[in-house]
Amino acid sequence: MPAVAARTVQFKRIATLFVVDDVVKTAEYYRDVLGFELLSYFADPPVYAMVARGAAEMHFGKADGEVQRPNRAKRKTSFDAYIWVDDIQGLYEEMLAAGANITEGPVKRIYESTEIVIEDCNGFVIVFAN
Repeated sequence: MPAVAARTVQFKRIATLFVVDDVVKTAEYYRDVLGFELLSYFADPPVYAMVARGAAEMHFGKADGEVQRPNRAKRKTSFDAYIWVDDIQGLYEEMLAAGANITEGPVKRIYESTEIVIEDCNGFVIVFAN
């Protein structure tokens, strides 16, 4: 078996892509309720949007037909994105005040992460943890 070359390239960031009915409504929800910065829309009317908060970047693309369903529709204990934060209690208080649909938490898991689980305006499940 050939030797594997040393892997020296470091990954820097990752962005999710959620397919949604309305990219404007979704981007504004992430801005107004979850505290993300709206980076940009593409096309008129918008068919793509990008938001970010710190190093967490999320993209939203307009569905061409039937909307892709969140993972939880296929597996009850699943989520669609997992985002690590530095202050879970502060984030909980911020999201509670903004009216986020917090479905669980904060809760400390057996693997030592404290998590908040939210469901966004499209039914996507996001876990925030530290």
